[in-house]
Amino acid sequence: MGATISDIRLLLRIKKLPLCSEPRHVFITGGTGYMGSQLIPALLERGHHVRALVRPGSKGHVPAGCEVVSGNPLDASTYRQFVRPANTFVHLVGVPRPSPSKAAEFRAIDLVSAQQAITLAAELAVDHFIYLSVAHPAPMMKDYIAVRAECESMIRERKLRATILRPWYVLGPGHRWPYMLLPMYKIFELLPFTREGARRLGLVTLEQMILALVFAVETPPPAGVESAKQIRVIDVPAIRSARANLETLAAPARSS
Repeated sequence: MGATISDIRLLLRIKKLPLCSEPRHVFITGGTGYMGSQLIPALLERGHHVRALVRPGSKGHVPAGCEVVSGNPLDASTYRQFVRPANTFVHLVGVPRPSPSKAAEFRAIDLVSAQQAITLAAELAVDHFIYLSVAHPAPMMKDYIAVRAECESMIRERKLRATILRPWYVLGPGHRWPYMLLPMYKIFELLPFTREGARRLGLVTLEQMILALVFAVETPPPAGVESAKQIRVIDVPAIRSARANLETLAAPARSS
């Protein structure tokens, strides 16, 4: 599958940022999905070593330059031996195009795959676990939110050093209709009684999400602190500011 215009634009923006000073070894589940397929080339461009877990038969969908291993994300024993030497574990597995009608799939796929990944990351003492959650509370998608919240609780219980990203709706190819809601969101963000909810449940772009994931990979939470402080949450406002944060991190490299 060839690169789209949006793919190329994202990589061009990535190229403008100096390389990360500490390349990471990154293990990704869900690497052929909506975000994983964009995140992998971005990480490779920034000098990271990336290994992606894919189901047999899907190897051709992984971007060039990424190491590919086969396994079942619903059974960690099928990929346990492939995680090391990763120091960063990014879990992106999820049911595509979530909707209220997919409650059973959320529990069978999203929940089980995350449980397997979280347990394995804890057993292997992976340095940094990155989990794609969802903004909450929210007035809809209750089953989807319940599963993601359950996984967040498990991350805390296992005392992982982790970053949890909480977008609401990600705008991008095949996900463009909510652009029509942007003027309404702008109004809600200006009104005091709707501001907090509008910001928490705001729309973000696929590019913003990828840059936020890159930022998460490159800036793990502090080590050696109490477990509660080893978990960082990146919400919608922080996702939107990820590019500026990356540029700030790169500022010393430019001046040196």
